[in-house]
Amino acid sequence: MSEKGPEKTRVAEILNKVRPGLQADGGDVELVDVEGGVVKVKLRGTCAGCPMSQLTVKNGIERILKAEIPEVSEVRSV
Repeated sequence: MSEKGPEKTRVAEILNKVRPGLQADGGDVELVDVEGGVVKVKLRGTCAGCPMSQLTVKNGIERILKAEIPEVSEVRSV
């Protein structure tokens, strides 16, 4: 990987692994952009209005992405 951060396609592949869990609860995640090590996502469906959405992003999506792609420094919900 380059200093610019992870490749968008690799991030999308990992998000596809977490997507079924979100869809099971009526939600989904959309990859908006990757800038450096920051991944920007948008939660959809029931996840969008859920009070636990920030925990989903930080403790779920961010944790998994960091484990799979060390170049990821942060995941932000936009």
